[in-house]
Amino acid sequence: MENKYQALAVNATKARLLAVQMVHDAASGHPGGSLSCLDVLTTLYFHVMKVDPKNPQDPDRDRFVMSKGHCSPALYPTLALRGFFPVERLKEFRSIDAHMSGHVEMHYIPGVDMSTGSLGQGISTAVGMALGGKLNKKDYRVYAILGDGEIAEGQVWEAFMSAAKYKLDNLCAVIDVNGLQIDGRTADVMPSEPLDKKCEAFGWHVIKIDGHNYDEIVKAFEEAAATKGQPTVILAKTVKGKGVSFMENDAGWHGKAPNDEQMAQAKAELEAKLKELEG
Repeated sequence: MENKYQALAVNATKARLLAVQMVHDAASGHPGGSLSCLDVLTTLYFHVMKVDPKNPQDPDRDRFVMSKGHCSPALYPTLALRGFFPVERLKEFRSIDAHMSGHVEMHYIPGVDMSTGSLGQGISTAVGMALGGKLNKKDYRVYAILGDGEIAEGQVWEAFMSAAKYKLDNLCAVIDVNGLQIDGRTADVMPSEPLDKKCEAFGWHVIKIDGHNYDEIVKAFEEAAATKGQPTVILAKTVKGKGVSFMENDAGWHGKAPNDEQMAQAKAELEAKLKELEG
């Protein structure tokens, strides 16, 4: 990793630590797919997107939609670290006495552009946001992260067709290709490869990257912004549960909370990584 992206790695590691802590404290949540997309998400909020935490409803801001809405343990900590709300609020996660829902929620959480949870609806909304930007002659960009299990939803491909039809070059989707979903390997549950050829056939510009390599992530978003006349999809190869050894590449951690002993191990591993990065 280039040293210039060290700050991104630090923030992503902090977000991973917060994510696992949130799920542990709530005794429920979705850690696996949250940890896999955090390098991409951190790059978006700390390097790519035009957003102002002091003015989260700025009409000229870039938009982000977490289409795989169960991965709120990735988005909420990222927003908190970016300054949209105090980190202490993360203690409200999945609490019946608060409004930080287990699926991404826009009415009570500053910085969230769309409530999501029903798979396929997030990318559809992102297409609408991008089309609205074109119609209103705005220059903001719209970003969305989908899961590679989510793309089994037919609505995703309807949205992809619409984005290509309207030449939404202000839209960039990222598919988090970690190869696992709640029921096991995506290749077994509902095979989606060759994803690059499918997306190209639907009229999208396709970029394939290592979703944990910041240099590749940054260059992909730059290429997406420079692509005209069609939307871009970034196929980010990732590791489900990234950063916590016993969660990595294990579908069982799609939607399960660590117990106290597991939390202690996860915390030790992530804090060691943080010390290494900051050292």
